[in-house]
Amino acid sequence: MSTERGLPVRSSMVSVLALRGAGTATQMLVARRVGAYLDGVWSYLAGHVEAGETGWQAALRELREETALEPQSFWASSFCEQIYLAATDTVEIVPAFVARLAGDAQVHLNGEHSTFRWVTLDEAAALLPFGSQRDLLAHVRREFVEREPSPFLRLVPR
Repeated sequence: MSTERGLPVRSSMVSVLALRGAGTATQMLVARRVGAYLDGVWSYLAGHVEAGETGWQAALRELREETALEPQSFWASSFCEQIYLAATDTVEIVPAFVARLAGDAQVHLNGEHSTFRWVTLDEAAALLPFGSQRDLLAHVRREFVEREPSPFLRLVPR
């Protein structure tokens, strides 16, 4: 008798990279997490998709809830992180989004983070703890900083 077992694959989370500036002056928002999950770790924004939301709606909500920021433009990155979660023995697929912000945008953190910094993309790469995060950052640098992103990736929040 054959009992095949595979790992469950799910997609219940989204990531948001918040950027300001252009070209080599581009900066990314990083925030230090607080709480049971990744306490003290610097990261970009992320969160769970709620019932009835699309992925981009969840990403925009997370951006607003965690930072009170309103993007000038909002994009699908066409990149999904893949993470193995040992606690649930699942593979999580995390679509990533890019928020372009005004240079003077004011960040107001909620209780999920203790502090924030605007950093260069090189500084962000040094702060991010996971290889998949650095892979996403490299993709965003290539597709959103070094060139104009495809207009097909632009999202128009309603």
